[in-house]
Formats: sequence, structure tokens, C-alpha cells
Amino acid sequence: MITDVQQEILRLKKEKDFCILAHCYQTPDILEIADFTGDSFALSTKAVNVPQKNVLMCGVRFMAETVKIFSPEKRVYLSKSEAGCPMAEQLDVDMLAQLKALYPEHTVVAYVNTTAELKTLCDVCVTSSSAVQILRKLPEKKVLFIPDCNLGDFVQKQVPDKEIVTVHGGCPTHARLTVQDVEKAKKAHPDAEFLVHPECVPEVVALADYAGSTTGIMNYAAKSKARSFIIGTENSIVQHLQLAHPDKMFYPLSKDCVCHNMKLTTLVDVLNVLKGTEGEEILMDEEMRLKAKGCMDRMLELGQ
Repeated sequence: MITDVQQEILRLKKEKDFCILAHCYQTPDILEIADFTGDSFALSTKAVNVPQKNVLMCGVRFMAETVKIFSPEKRVYLSKSEAGCPMAEQLDVDMLAQLKALYPEHTVVAYVNTTAELKTLCDVCVTSSSAVQILRKLPEKKVLFIPDCNLGDFVQKQVPDKEIVTVHGGCPTHARLTVQDVEKAKKAHPDAEFLVHPECVPEVVALADYAGSTTGIMNYAAKSKARSFIIGTENSIVQHLQLAHPDKMFYPLSKDCVCHNMKLTTLVDVLNVLKGTEGEEILMDEEMRLKAKGCMDRMLELGQ
């Protein structure tokens, strides 16, 4: 049954001229039919050079918006309209405008996990893998970092010469992981290395053997000589690592580290988008797209 659906998706994506992008938090059956898999920003850059005129993002809304920002000539679709990101939605334009008025001397740095509308008011964008490098290169000393205070704290520790102001916000999936979870997991698996995403609270990150982006975690696990790992990020990564490295052992830090928005998309949803019966096309005003692209262009400039 799954194979039948996958084969029909592969047929339709060729017939309808679609490129399928799948964030690595998606399930294996979706990753198997995707043209590209990975972190959100990397996927958006992949889409720029593909020959297909249509792009389907299997992920959440801000990811599809990022694809549209960089590929305005393509028709970009989100697999599930309801798939949002609580972190990206924590601030709106009015709230950010008020914060900028409170900190007029601060450069606004936006985590890529923000809406396109918010990006129009920001000076530079960062990813979890590039944030430290970009803040080090940023000539300005005073920074207003939105929306994730946990990632902001992680960056501040690596770049102590910056004056970083954070706001209370972040990823509820990662924020629910606790020191008690770490202690329990390490007691159960004492020889395992602990790998964590910097969206977790600082107390949890401080206990890690490695802290980094989802791709960074996966690359670290692949190269490490350790045989077992506790994974402090979305639990789908545990399964992906188990499949990629069956000779190693991977354990979730908590059974509750599940992003329900990411799990909204199913294989049949992908099929129905290609059939034209489901999904949402991402439409964006050109003025807003160019304003949002400005902070992302500066990220690429500083990230070189």
C-alpha cells in the first residue's frame, strides 16, 4: 500500500513538474519520495536551481515562505495549510515594532524560524548552524535576537563580546526537555554521548557532548566513534539515525519531543497536493518578498 502510493507520487511529480522538498522531521515514507531532504534553509536554496516550475514543501509554513522568497518565479505549495510553527508565530509585526522602539540602537537578528512578514523588519537572518559565525562577523555590537531566547543564549555564550537582548520565546517542543530528562537518560545509557539542539533550555544544552543544528547532530553521530547516543531534538531524528547507522544505538531524550505540526503531513497529503485536491499555494506580495529577502541576503553575505 505505501509503495503503491509512493509510486503514484513519483509518477505524478514527473507529470506535473514538481520538485518535492522534505524537512528531516518528516517520516521516512515521505523522505523516500523527496527530491531533497534536510534543514529548512538548505532546502530553500536547493529549490532555486531545480528545473521544475512547481515546488512542494513538506514541512511548515515559514519553510514554504522561505522557498518562495528565493524562488519567486516558481509556484510553491505547502503540503498542509494547518502546519505552522509556534515559535515563528510568537511575535507579530506590531510586537516587533514595539521592541525595535525599545532598543533603537540594536541590530535585529532573526532566526530563520520566523514568518516572512517579521523578516521584513529585521536586519539579518541566521540559522541554528550559522548563528554563531554570523554574530561573530556582524560589525554591530548591540543585537536584538528574535524569537528564540534559548538559541540567543547559546549564541551569547559563544560570542561574549556582543550585547544580545532576547525576548521570551522559542520552540515549545525543545523547551519541554528538562535536566531531569537528561539525568534519567544518562542513567539508563551511561556510555551514550548526548547530542542536543540549541533550541533546548540552557541548562540542558550545558550537559551536552555536542550542541548544534539537526544536520549538525546527524553529521556528528555519523562521524563519532561512540556506539550509542542520546538525541535531544525531535524524535524523528532518532529513527532516521537508526536507519542510517544500524550498527549504532540511538535513544530519544524524551518520548514527548514530538513536533505535532511537522507530523500533520502524511504521504497521502503529498499525493493529494500533486492531484490538485489539497495543499496551499504560497502567495507573496513582491514588496514584502524583497524586504524579507534583505535580511536573508545579508545572512548569505556574512556566512561566506
